[in-house]
Amino acid sequence: MGNRADDYGTDVEIYTKALTTTIYPATPTGAPERLLDLLDRLGLKRHEVHTAGPVYTWHTVPEHFDHADQKCLVSRAIPSLLMAGYKVNINPDLFDEAAYRQAVHEIRSGQTHSSARNSTAPAAPARPSAPRRAL
Repeated sequence: MGNRADDYGTDVEIYTKALTTTIYPATPTGAPERLLDLLDRLGLKRHEVHTAGPVYTWHTVPEHFDHADQKCLVSRAIPSLLMAGYKVNINPDLFDEAAYRQAVHEIRSGQTHSSARNSTAPAAPARPSAPRRAL
């Protein structure tokens, strides 16, 4: 059984799990450590469960943030993820355009330190044409 990133072929799939308020930036099964570390550096909380078989790894937005700050955090993470070459999708209800634009501005002006920075400008995040279905 996969997760949303596996199902949709993205590197990061940002959504709210059904019947909760928890925001999940899901990564594909076996995501590279480089991606997981970047999510850590962007302020997302890593969780791991070690089993006799695979290690299950996922990230969440820290729960002590209010909902507006949670949306801001995930929206601000998108430009760095795009700059690092990752394919990102976010549920439209979680996208904070002002936070995204501020993060882009900071990257372009060199105000933030990002190991993912390069010379190309980030593109707008992919937005689904219809809400994603719950798994």
